[in-house]
Formats: sequence, structure tokens, C-alpha cells
Amino acid sequence: MPEAVSPTRMNLLQRKQQAKIAVQGVDLLKRKRDALVADFFNVVRQSLVARENLTAACQEAYVLLALATAWEGREALEAAALADRREVLVEIEVRNVWGTKIPEVEVKEVGRTLLERGHNPASTSARTVESAANFEEVLRAILQVAATEIKLKKIGQEIKKTTRRVNALEQVVIPRLYGEIRFIGAVLEQRAREDVFRLKRIKQKLEARG
Repeated sequence: MPEAVSPTRMNLLQRKQQAKIAVQGVDLLKRKRDALVADFFNVVRQSLVARENLTAACQEAYVLLALATAWEGREALEAAALADRREVLVEIEVRNVWGTKIPEVEVKEVGRTLLERGHNPASTSARTVESAANFEEVLRAILQVAATEIKLKKIGQEIKKTTRRVNALEQVVIPRLYGEIRFIGAVLEQRAREDVFRLKRIKQKLEARG
């Protein structure tokens, strides 16, 4: 409430300085939000491409898997899959966008040779080898989708947070400061008028006595 503010010149100067800083803060936050929004839509485009690649990779991989299952049998493919289990490594770097740390996920090479998969060249069919290679492409596509989704989530959260701060400054803080400035200014002006009026009366009394 403006009435709770002590109407002094010091408080008036403080509120004006605070209002100036708040307005500058809004400008900086809006520029940050604009940069994040531009980055967000760029990542959205990357995400759409990644999802299209994943869909295409899955379609090709599951068609070949069905053929391989029909020819080789489910047991043979399951045995090959168990021999093929491993950890997949990714690298995560942090990029700074207007003070916001955005994770950049780099997918390591997931494709391997027959021997690297632990398969026996003499007993592993060409369909099994091709099916394994296709699902490595599916894994690569999944990691690419995950990388874009992580960025989208982080950027989206920061855009929401920045928007809340802008709204709080524009709709609450700055109007309150301007209200207090008007209140203090009005009180000081009233006091100045009262002082002038008192001085005039004192002058009139002195002149009457003289």
C-alpha cells in the first residue's frame, strides 16, 4: 500500500531508482525470452526431423525383423540379441544461452561390426546381421529424439520461468513502484504548498506588525 511508505525525498529517489532498474530488467528478460524462443523453435525443427528418422528406421527394422524371424526362427534371433547386449555412451555438454544452461547431447557411434556384436561369422545369417544393423540405426534415432526432447524440456521450462518474471515485474512490481512514486510526490507537493502558505502568512503578520 502506498500509504505505508514514508513520504520522504530519500524514499522518492529510491523508488525512482528501483523503477528504473525494474524497467531495465524487463527489457533484458524479454530479450532473453526472445533468444530462448528462437532456440526453442530451432530445436522443434530438429525434433521433427529426428522423429521422422526414427519412424523410418523403425519401419525398415521391423519389416526385416519379421523376415528374419520367419527364416531363422525366434530362438536364433533371441540368442543373437543376448550376445549383442552392451552399454551405450553419450556425451553431454552444457551451452549457455543468456545465463541458461542448455544440455547438448552428443550421440556416440552405435554401429558395430559383426565381431564387435559378439556374433559368430560362421553361424550368423545375413538377415540377422542386417537386422542387428537396422536396430542400431533405430537406437541412434532414439538417442537423437531423446537429445532434442531434453533440450526442448529445458528451454521450455526456462521460457515459462522468464515469462513469469516479466509478468511479475510488469504487472506487480513496476505498477507498485510507480504508485508509491506518485503517492510520495503528491505528499511532498502538498507539504511544499503548505510551507509556502505558512511562509506567506508569517510574512503578512510581520508586515502588519511593522
